[in-house]
Amino acid sequence: MTFFEGSHVIHCLGLNHNTASVALRERLAFSPYQLQAALARLGCGDDPRWDKIHELVILSTCNRVELYAIGDQPIFEILEGFLSETQNYPRSEFSPALYRLLNAEAIDHLFKVASGLDSLVVGEPQILGQVTEAYQIAQSQRTTGKILSRMFQSAIRAGKRARHETTISQNPASIASVAVNLISRTVSNLISAQVLVLGAGEMAELAVESLRKRGVKHILVINRTLESALQLADKWGGQAAALEMLPDHLHDMDIVITSTGAPHIVIQSLMVEQAMKHRPNRPMVFMDIAVPRDVDAEVGNIPSVRLYDMDALSDSLEISLIQRQAQVPMVKSILAEEESAFKEYLATLDVVPLICELRQQADEIRRVEIEKAIRRMPNLTPGMQRQIDALTEAIVKKILHSPTIRLREEAKGGNVEDYADLTRNLFGLG
Repeated sequence: MTFFEGSHVIHCLGLNHNTASVALRERLAFSPYQLQAALARLGCGDDPRWDKIHELVILSTCNRVELYAIGDQPIFEILEGFLSETQNYPRSEFSPALYRLLNAEAIDHLFKVASGLDSLVVGEPQILGQVTEAYQIAQSQRTTGKILSRMFQSAIRAGKRARHETTISQNPASIASVAVNLISRTVSNLISAQVLVLGAGEMAELAVESLRKRGVKHILVINRTLESALQLADKWGGQAAALEMLPDHLHDMDIVITSTGAPHIVIQSLMVEQAMKHRPNRPMVFMDIAVPRDVDAEVGNIPSVRLYDMDALSDSLEISLIQRQAQVPMVKSILAEEESAFKEYLATLDVVPLICELRQQADEIRRVEIEKAIRRMPNLTPGMQRQIDALTEAIVKKILHSPTIRLREEAKGGNVEDYADLTRNLFGLG
């Protein structure tokens, strides 16, 4: 029996920028709090269906929502139900956009995600940190076991190797930098434009960095936490303000880039309408790279206002990736190495119980025989008894060493079932 035919089936259920619109992705996106709450449901015992999900990691980013799970058999129906109930959204609304990957395909997909090969912008650097964070949150909720833990650790290691051993992420074209590139083709006087960056996280900082590299002089950072806005603004020589000051500054802005973690709309259409009254004949461009979106979609219908979101960014992506694409074969070679090592580990899981049983049987025989021998030698000191115990334990380990190594090797080669049956028959194991 191979690993994939056993009782531990690896699943990946998800959707991404290739299969779902930003509206659907934001509807299913998890905030860190929602992620923890969803994973916590597995241990509550409230619904027997969730008992079939043995391990679970949820990866939720601006471009994807993916559930990696372990079950006794294919459990995609259960995973879809779990996603529907945790996000309070009908399955019929998102099921057609889902991909359903099993075992080797699921493993291959995660490794590509962690290395940036499955990103909107190939090699973008943020995804590896997002994969790591998803795994850490699952660990904190105790929803990972030996399989997903090893799988995510291997994928994260592969992602790090891809970045260190190739140039796939050199001069990284992040989503934020691509967004700024699109804006530069829309706004003729970018250098002198008044730019507002809403948010102070990693994506916001990448946007500010890209703006500065293009010579933009006037940047205002607004964030819910003023301290974070000040830190980002000071780092790049900009100005900062608290979120409640947004309506007071909006009418002065030519460009607004939004990237907050808010679960709701931050910039309403009425707010923009009021701002436009104070700037007749002066257009305004919004670039919303948040998921869920920060800007009301109706803003795009306001005269003299142009609104881009993640879908528009994807449609307009015309960045040269020739150097990065040249690195893809090297990255795939690294992924193949790491995937092979992980699959070898999976294969050995089949023989681990057998090896444990064999060792337990041998040790039980050893202990029984030692007790018999000691009863016939009453003059043995405690020290002598310990020496005999250590000696016999070493002998048993040496005798079982070669069969154990051979079993593990044959597990990797696909002959584990024949060798396991032979071992059980030879040693009389159950």
